[in-house]
Amino acid sequence: MYAIEIKNLTKTYGNSRGIKDISFNIEEGEIFGFIGPNGAGKSTTIRTLLSLIYPTSGSAKIFGKDCVQFAPEIKKEIGYLPSEVFYYDNMKVMDLLKYSASFYKKDCMKRMKELAEVMDLDLTKKIDDLSLGNKKKVGIVQGLLHEPKLIILDEPTSGLDPLMQQRFFDLLEEENKKGATILFSSHILSEVQRLCDRVAIIKEGEIVTVEKISTLQDNNYKRFKIDSQNGVDANFFNMPGVNNISVKGKTISFIYKGNINIVLKKIAEIEIGNLWIEEPDLEEIFLHYYEKEA
Repeated sequence: MYAIEIKNLTKTYGNSRGIKDISFNIEEGEIFGFIGPNGAGKSTTIRTLLSLIYPTSGSAKIFGKDCVQFAPEIKKEIGYLPSEVFYYDNMKVMDLLKYSASFYKKDCMKRMKELAEVMDLDLTKKIDDLSLGNKKKVGIVQGLLHEPKLIILDEPTSGLDPLMQQRFFDLLEEENKKGATILFSSHILSEVQRLCDRVAIIKEGEIVTVEKISTLQDNNYKRFKIDSQNGVDANFFNMPGVNNISVKGKTISFIYKGNINIVLKKIAEIEIGNLWIEEPDLEEIFLHYYEKEA
């Protein structure tokens, strides 16, 4: 059984774009990345999954149950951290977390204190006195205190300093080892590369691709950088498999996917001063997908 099944999910807002015909599945126990720039449709997809908004068409299931029909039951198994957290300012952190814990039929006090210690969160402070980063820590503790089977995170690291980000990533990996499935939505590629097994790339409300992180990195992509003796026009490498061409003076660079012998024969036609062939980073591959689909 999949932890999440999304099939042809569409959400429209009148004439405004939402998401269109989105489909992907997430295995139980997987850390799955959901990547795209701000406004691409990540939050809309997540809010539809959580039945905070309702789909225009299509369907979504969590642990085999329809997200709309079984919403109250499903939410008991989910820990959710939205991209922006808002709380009652006059409440103390401890009181807020106790209130959150009261929705679950289990004693969360020990777990709450453990998480607060890991995230260096003062439970005695009022919400109003907290910085943005500390409010985000409250959201993290709140989302994890009942040890959910599915953790859904929407841009979770905004406001956290690098040390807290590392602690948070370590915490997520511990939860995953205990069996939790994680949907990690972000526009920061290094976070997805650090944590996730697979990734869905979304652009303008539509899925561009769903791939293993390792496949994105190892799928025969190479970055070429060539110093030529006489300079080369970008159109010289206008051939299948070549993307992201950049020319600076007598130096041309591009990403190539395909039979490397073909592009090397093309390179042999020019006078070379120097040549570099490297593995592209995930960000370059990501941009390639965006430009390819433009």
